[in-house]
Amino acid sequence: MEKIRLSKLMSEQGLCSRREADRYIELGWVFVDGEQISELGTKIYPTQKIKLNKAAQAQQTSLVTILLNKPIGYVSAQPELGYQPAVVLIKPENQFRKDQLTKRFQPVHLRNLAPAGRLDIDSQGLLVLTQDGRIAKQLIGENSRIDKEYLVRVEGALPPAKLALLNHGLRLDGQALKPAQVSWQNQDQLRFILNEGKKRQIRRMCELVNLNVTGLKRVRIGKIKLGNLPDGQWRYLDDGESF
Repeated sequence: MEKIRLSKLMSEQGLCSRREADRYIELGWVFVDGEQISELGTKIYPTQKIKLNKAAQAQQTSLVTILLNKPIGYVSAQPELGYQPAVVLIKPENQFRKDQLTKRFQPVHLRNLAPAGRLDIDSQGLLVLTQDGRIAKQLIGENSRIDKEYLVRVEGALPPAKLALLNHGLRLDGQALKPAQVSWQNQDQLRFILNEGKKRQIRRMCELVNLNVTGLKRVRIGKIKLGNLPDGQWRYLDDGESF
């Protein structure tokens, strides 16, 4: 059996992100089969037992995940010319009022807060920002199985054969798309449920069947719904919630 880098194995097992794993190792917070490991680059067998000490566990408990109803006109991550990243909306005055009753904003919650997935500048709806590498891996890791639901307003005719293509049979960037769930929500709005996230995927899928997208809103990620969260406001992911 081949040995694997400890930080990689920790990430694969969902203990933390690889970057967090390296930091925990440097701090001496990682134990393998009861032995403290503090040397970066250490390799172990996949069958060996990894455990984090109480300091690492406490730090993970303090990490926050934020749910934002992103308005149109904000980019998910890196700012673009003339546009701001969505993280600028994470400030006390934009916290959902009902959320403030249980958890208050602290500036430390902005440290290393990053989007777990993207939502295009001309799209709106649920965007997840997190300090927790475990959640980021769950949502955007290469083995993620979390589905995402969108309401998409369109213009154009969509005969049954083309609706079937939206569900399965289209290709983007030379690759076949995974099966989707696409159905009519009302006479001019489609519901898309996807478990992959290629760049501008829904808009490009619609172009392939001669539909013009005039509005796109993400309303669910896994088990977490946008619900009644107002446009431009945010709330914390509760301890009892999960994707």
